[in-house]
Amino acid sequence: MSGHLKLATWNVNSLRVRLPQVLAWLEVQAPDVLALQETKVEDPLFPVAELEALGYHAAFSGQKTYNGVALLSRQPLEDVQADVPGLADDQRRVLAATTGGVRVVCLYVPNGQALDSPKYTYKLDWLAAVRDWLAAEVAEHDRVAVMGDFNVAPEDRDVHSPARWAGQVLVSEPERAAFRALLAVGLHDAFRLHDQPERVFSWWNYGRLALARNWGLRIDHILVSAALAAQCQSCVVDTAPRHHERPSDHAPVVATFARTQGRLAEVAKALPRLNEGTEGG
Repeated sequence: MSGHLKLATWNVNSLRVRLPQVLAWLEVQAPDVLALQETKVEDPLFPVAELEALGYHAAFSGQKTYNGVALLSRQPLEDVQADVPGLADDQRRVLAATTGGVRVVCLYVPNGQALDSPKYTYKLDWLAAVRDWLAAEVAEHDRVAVMGDFNVAPEDRDVHSPARWAGQVLVSEPERAAFRALLAVGLHDAFRLHDQPERVFSWWNYGRLALARNWGLRIDHILVSAALAAQCQSCVVDTAPRHHERPSDHAPVVATFARTQGRLAEVAKALPRLNEGTEGG
């Protein structure tokens, strides 16, 4: 076992299409846990054998054509949960499990479509139900990591051009408030625990040369409980897979953590201050 824990999340936009890319990425990056979104594969067709050949256990909740989530782990996945109390998740957007002493949660948050759409209201209601559930998870488990495509850019610095995106989903204040409400249950944005370069994004539209221009949004996140936040060594976006032929429109986000508990009373004390930046936007 290595000296650190590596957690990752990736919206693959069809696992059947992107499976060779995912397998190659796993071989190189070797995360302990990878959360996948938009797998778009029914459970009987999930590529269990290919992932087991690389040493990964898999839990998955999928459907044909749309949505779908999965958790891959080097250690067995226990206490697997694919539903949220009070939330009818027939869209296959939630999956949780315990592995290696960490409660890992994979989320694929609804897009919302447009501010005047019923899907936008559904998104906010969905996030509220998930917030209540996560509050209980954080209360029950010391080490919690919530990973996935949140379809929310928390602040203007997570948007390539706030003016261009004004009045659209992913950046609206109610969505950002819902994101802050997730943090308020005792979670921390792992990316913002560290100094980061400007204009780091995790999603780029396929058209308009968006990737070449870096016209992106940071909407893929790893949120962690205080115990994991105090051990967080880094959190980065791995943009390399976005440059592949036939890529997902998202890039993986990867966070590493010290495995020992010994570090960081001073970091733990600083956590409220480090999250202050999410109060605006």
